[in-house]
Amino acid sequence: MDKVIRIGTRESQLALWQAHQVNNHLIAQGYRTALVPIKSEGDIDLVTPLYEIGVQGIFTKSLDLALLNNRIDIAVHSLKDVPTQLPQGIQQAAVLERGPVKDLLVYKTNPDFLQQPGYVAAIATSSVRRKAQWLRKYPQHQIFNLRGNVNTRLKKLADEPWDGAIFAAAGLERINVRPETSIELDWMLPAPAQGAVVAVCRENDTFCLEACAAFNHAPTALATQIERAFLRTLMGGCTTPISAFAYIENNTVHFEGELCSLDGSKFFQTSRKAGIDDANNIGYDAAQEILAQGGAEVVAEIRNAK
Repeated sequence: MDKVIRIGTRESQLALWQAHQVNNHLIAQGYRTALVPIKSEGDIDLVTPLYEIGVQGIFTKSLDLALLNNRIDIAVHSLKDVPTQLPQGIQQAAVLERGPVKDLLVYKTNPDFLQQPGYVAAIATSSVRRKAQWLRKYPQHQIFNLRGNVNTRLKKLADEPWDGAIFAAAGLERINVRPETSIELDWMLPAPAQGAVVAVCRENDTFCLEACAAFNHAPTALATQIERAFLRTLMGGCTTPISAFAYIENNTVHFEGELCSLDGSKFFQTSRKAGIDDANNIGYDAAQEILAQGGAEVVAEIRNAK
């Protein structure tokens, strides 16, 4: 195979780990490849909270432009960063088998403060979803903005007088930097598509599409499609506290979804299950249920608050 497949990736350690997974799959099939690191807008501005930037695809836009401009042939993204509507001219080529989906609390000394009524803990995160869910459980705590790649955020936590910070388990574990001072937040529902990696290519690029089809993980692709349909129907993005998780067990799709107000004081939850062949509309139907229960007012409040 003479053609070299150029794989676009962000420059962070985690992004490179993701790109190498795609690279390894392609090499195993006999394809020639080259990694092309590209800096994203989200990597340049590490100060402004994501909800204030308000740009859809802040971590994917630069790679998508490189793809459309034929500087690369495949772009590799964390699927939770990808807008639910792909840019015109780009198609999903493969979703890799999902990794850990849960969030973690990395604490400074010990997590005993979580059991202390009235204690005002300082918790860091840039995610409006994590902030809303945390405040729902611990309304007295203070939330601080934390931006940057995984290593930058861990260093920031060490330097600041915070009690802890929230991270995705997948991000820490994939590059082997999960501290011993961390606990899984089993009560926190993850972001739609958290823990999943996607490869995209140009529409009508049958060569790359066929190359990626061999490592597309169908169960992960279906689960994340359902979660992202839930997100899209609620018209959510990085500025809306929306959580969703779908998994397949014994040919049955199980789904949980949630919408919170920004301060966590209002929330709507739903769960449902269906056979694999009947599961395509689960995410849409679950979102419609939440909107009908009063979620539409919360979505409107969040939009008007921007």
